[in-house]
Amino acid sequence: MKKNICLIVAYDGTDFHGFQRQTNASSIQQYIEEALTRIFQEPITVYGAARTDAGVHARGQVVNFYASGSIPVDKIPYAMKAYLPPTIAVLQAREMASHFSVRHDNCGKHYCYRIVNRAVPDPFQLRYSWFIRKPLDVEAMRQGANILLGTHDFSAFEGKNTTPMNPIKTMYAVQIQKNRDNVEIHVIGDGFLYHMVRNMAGGLADIGLHRFTTIHFRRILKGLDRKKLGATAPAGGLCLEEVFYTEARRRCVVRDITGVSM
Repeated sequence: MKKNICLIVAYDGTDFHGFQRQTNASSIQQYIEEALTRIFQEPITVYGAARTDAGVHARGQVVNFYASGSIPVDKIPYAMKAYLPPTIAVLQAREMASHFSVRHDNCGKHYCYRIVNRAVPDPFQLRYSWFIRKPLDVEAMRQGANILLGTHDFSAFEGKNTTPMNPIKTMYAVQIQKNRDNVEIHVIGDGFLYHMVRNMAGGLADIGLHRFTTIHFRRILKGLDRKKLGATAPAGGLCLEEVFYTEARRRCVVRDITGVSM
């Protein structure tokens, strides 16, 4: 019987065309599948918890796959090092129950969008942050973030030309943290539409730049019209931090980020 093996994967997505396998471009899924196929000496297909876009990063992407073979599961991260580029790393491996699915059994995800807000860009952060020169009104952004909390129809934040999905999502945390020139937008929700977090970040940045008010932002959310929102924030600032498989873990991270128990 084949084992159902789960991996936690981190990657710098700058040079890849997203997680999902592409016909004419390199992807994270392609590299992982090719590496596992060489290790297990059989064709391997991996399933990802999140289909991150081109240029988006991950600290805690979760994938699972089915394979036979005698290699100890805890040795897989070390074996993968020989076949993966340095921008992709398998952090953990664990055998799961045969019915476990990274897509269907998770109860939420944590994304972080990073902004560098200063007059001159920092070359060491440009791959992982959105550089904004004009000063941001972070307090106004926090007021806008509160509007996104709870359960809403997020059609106004959905990317174009996407596969239809249920737009009703619940946001457990939308928290903005500032440390000197660095602004982080932490978002924890039960699910996300295509480009949703990047569109949230773009809208909150527009509030911070006083391009529109929080009242207008609320109207955009309620109006369900993506055309009323501004530009999508660049991919490089977004990172998938963690995928949750227990509500206890999700509540713990929400508490750590917001200081509020749920």
